[in-house]
Amino acid sequence: MPIIRQLPVSLVNKIAAGEVIERPASVVKEMLENSIDAGSNLIEVMVSGGGLELLRISDNGCGIEPEQLELALAPHATSKLADSEDLFDVRTLGFRGEALASIAEISHMTLRSRVASSDSGYELRAQGSDREAIKPCAMNVGTTIEVRHLFFNTPVRRKFMKTPSTEMGHVVEAFTRIALAFPSVHMILSSNERVQYDLPPTNRWSERIRAFFGDEIADALICVEHEDEKVKVRGYVADPSVSRSNNRMQYLFLNGRYIRDRALQHALSEAYRGLLMVGRLPICFLQMQIDPKTVDVNVHPTKVEVRFEDSGAIYSRLLHTIRHRFLTSNLVAKAPNAGDPNSAGSPTQGQAIGSQAIGNRTVELESNTSLMDWARSQQNVPSFQPFPNAGLSTAGFSPAGFPTAGFPTGGAYRSGNPLPGGSLPGVSLPGSASAIPLSDSQVPSSSLADRVPEGSASSMPFEGPSVGLSNRSDGSHEWFGSTPAIGFQIHNRYLVTQDEAGMVIIDQHALHERILFEQIKTKVLSRSLDRQRMLMPATVQLTSSEAAMAIESKAMLAEIGFEIESFGGDTVLLSAYPSILSKRAPEEMLRTVLEALMSGGKKVNAQDVLDEMMNMMACKAAIKAGDRLSDPEISALLEQRHLYHDTQYCPHGRPTALFFSKEQLDKMFKRI
Repeated sequence: MPIIRQLPVSLVNKIAAGEVIERPASVVKEMLENSIDAGSNLIEVMVSGGGLELLRISDNGCGIEPEQLELALAPHATSKLADSEDLFDVRTLGFRGEALASIAEISHMTLRSRVASSDSGYELRAQGSDREAIKPCAMNVGTTIEVRHLFFNTPVRRKFMKTPSTEMGHVVEAFTRIALAFPSVHMILSSNERVQYDLPPTNRWSERIRAFFGDEIADALICVEHEDEKVKVRGYVADPSVSRSNNRMQYLFLNGRYIRDRALQHALSEAYRGLLMVGRLPICFLQMQIDPKTVDVNVHPTKVEVRFEDSGAIYSRLLHTIRHRFLTSNLVAKAPNAGDPNSAGSPTQGQAIGSQAIGNRTVELESNTSLMDWARSQQNVPSFQPFPNAGLSTAGFSPAGFPTAGFPTGGAYRSGNPLPGGSLPGVSLPGSASAIPLSDSQVPSSSLADRVPEGSASSMPFEGPSVGLSNRSDGSHEWFGSTPAIGFQIHNRYLVTQDEAGMVIIDQHALHERILFEQIKTKVLSRSLDRQRMLMPATVQLTSSEAAMAIESKAMLAEIGFEIESFGGDTVLLSAYPSILSKRAPEEMLRTVLEALMSGGKKVNAQDVLDEMMNMMACKAAIKAGDRLSDPEISALLEQRHLYHDTQYCPHGRPTALFFSKEQLDKMFKRI
């Protein structure tokens, strides 16, 4: 028969520590919250070894009376709650009374504190569950907590810690959240005896944001503000032209507390509907003030999740506030400089807040006209043409990544075997050898262009030699042979062609993405990926977590063409990037790659991450749905599909083509 036992206090504290203290950043969060609650206006954080060796948090708050120092390390002891009623009206950041006890249980802790009425401070040392006698010490008014050898007696937890640079990235993120929530507090962060942030107090929240995230974000901020009987919202959202592929740049604060709430994040995304590309998420820095009695902050030990009494009202207020701000803004759309590879359409110095690139033109909107209303009024505007020249140049590459050397200006062409030196005809990577010019004998003589009416979508004849599909035993098809590819484009996104057995409709983006992926993979595995070296290395301002990931993954980034070096703080020097991405801003592509790395979770497989980054590069470099292709470019794309395996699917698993047999077509047209 099992026996019920009451757990020892030490074991209870270790269990609590497992819930509250996940990593060194958790210690920083809890200690900073205590410092804020103590009324501090100066807080200094010192870190060594990513926080596993040393964490020291000093403040100039009210301090702790010497006779209460030992009680401060007792479980569930707090000065912030008097009775159960206070639990439903929480006006402080910390209140559960378990943080100090949990931290002391799994570390070597030194607690020093001095109140204003005392001539000296007092010190208490703790090592696990052991306590030393309290003794006087010299210090200023306030509290200093020093934590060494975190998780020394819980080796399983310490085993799962990441590298010091990664843990430091989490520490910086915890520091960032508190520093953003309280810009009036002077905050200093040092790592390995080097000051990383020294943030003087300010009444301009945008300056605190600029200190962390740089000019790109700060210059794109749009002020939003709303107040009613339920909620007060103030802060900033970023111009739609500046976005991210994840929600890490969405900072929501409730009564000074950083929170994560799916409903509010959804409201934010809904406010940007129609203004962001699919897969992009908005950036925001928003503070909300709500009556503490109408919100439950005691849902989770880390107090990051909350529960609202009237969540629907909060959702609608946030959505309305941001959407109304967009609808009443004078959004000036400015096209990026097409000749500048570093230009990605993001706002520049002097550009009006709220600017956004639309196609390749600059538009002026009336102050009461929204961007979405403007878009609806422009339905008859011709689509952006990625290949403006009717005749292809004799050298270089088109924006889609096709070599432009040696193609005839019209009609189809025939490609033979792969060219000497490993270069391939038709589609090749920028920076590699161009395709050898085709001789007249390679151009089919039996052109049927005269059958296509003038003004049709393409002068490419539909009838012609075989595309190269063979039937598999399972009923599917695969590409084969090197017969000339003849087809035409519809809706600027699909290519239509035929073989003896029926009709094929090809997704131009999916097929080109698969071809580029195979080319990139081949070059990465052979260590021969072409890269573009910059005349002057570019300085790239990253977030703390991005910078930590960049330095930690430096070797892996080099494999795919990104060469970086640390430049101090959260800035890196970018000296080279993949040539295939030459038409895109290198800095933005580096951030996109880092986001892919960071989304890999705790257990990151190097090969999986490398595959994901190659997928991303191929997707970014491939022609897009909506890109108008010339006849030679259509032929070049179709000719390449049989040179690689698995061209039936793109790297993300989408089909590149749909096959309609003659029998299927006959049935649909009721011929049989």
